Amino acid sequence: MFSLIKLPRVFTINQVPKVFHEDGIVSGYRHPHSSATDCILSLFQLTNETLNIWTHFLPTWYFLWKTGTVVLMLIAWQDFFTWPLVIFLLSCCIYPLASSCAHTFSSMSERARHICFFFDYGALSFYSLGSAISYSAYVFPDEWVNSLFHQCYVPMAVLNTVVCTGLACYSRLGLPFLQYNHDIVNRLPVSPKLSKYLRVVAFAYPYLFDNIPLFYRVFLCVGEGCADNDTNILHCKHITLAFLTGFLFATHLPERLAPGSFDYIGHSHQLFHVCGILGTHFQMKAIEQDMMTRRPWLLQNSIPITFSNSVGAGLLCVVVNLTIILLFSLPLLSAPVFKERKHYSGLKKVSAKSCPCC
Repeated sequence: MFSLIKLPRVFTINQVPKVFHEDGIVSGYRHPHSSATDCILSLFQLTNETLNIWTHFLPTWYFLWKTGTVVLMLIAWQDFFTWPLVIFLLSCCIYPLASSCAHTFSSMSERARHICFFFDYGALSFYSLGSAISYSAYVFPDEWVNSLFHQCYVPMAVLNTVVCTGLACYSRLGLPFLQYNHDIVNRLPVSPKLSKYLRVVAFAYPYLFDNIPLFYRVFLCVGEGCADNDTNILHCKHITLAFLTGFLFATHLPERLAPGSFDYIGHSHQLFHVCGILGTHFQMKAIEQDMMTRRPWLLQNSIPITFSNSVGAGLLCVVVNLTIILLFSLPLLSAPVFKERKHYSGLKKVSAKSCPCC
């Protein structure tokens, strides 16, 4: 049946606009003005985005299954102590789904690419908050429980999500209306290097803040009050994979060492996705184990889990992030489509002669 379907052509880096370029990736690019149908069909052909999509789309179903299991088995709507875990699991479902959708449909146009990744950034910042809410409820070392830092921890994490989403969105085009409007063809107001640095900071800072209690518990705390148990091994696995994930995202290795050799399989973004998902898996296991083993002590000694510091904080994050994404997307949503279509109208004809099918 697939032999009857004509798959979209793929292109080299010199045939697509600069905004679609990836460091060290020479070929396998999809048409920069693909239709939604072309984007979906590209899931079943080998492009430089195919594994980026599947490495996050398939784990989404695993996390959805896990969320459903927790909600049904623990009757989460009746047990407030499980609310932070549910928020965390929902964030684990949303961020890989948003990522896979962004990678799937980002080749529809330049403005679509920007908007798709705005949502991707918002989903990642929500995941950061989900981690913080669950850490506050289950992971804090005993001696930090009910401290001033513990009381300010979730509000600060909510603020960090605003900073994370705003800075990451800014890293693509700058400030909406002030630095860019609908006319963005071949225009990059933020330099590629600065854009990369801003994006690394936007996601490294919330992660490092969220993990302050965990770093202290695992690496620095000695003696009583450390919550030292078997769960720390799982936390160490998560931390190791998280730093490996950040390293891959920041360095673009191995493709920077051999441009063109890892266009389809083995480039850093694919490895980044795999390490990120594995890290999230170990993080989930650790949070679940801490919740179960420490529950009696935490119920008696820790800050009470309420709607405002769990579900409410998550809902606030969603509303604020969607508002930020809307503000950055408004200039792009008003873009006249015909300008982009005219800009790329001859690309398929030219590339049909010079670029083979994948």
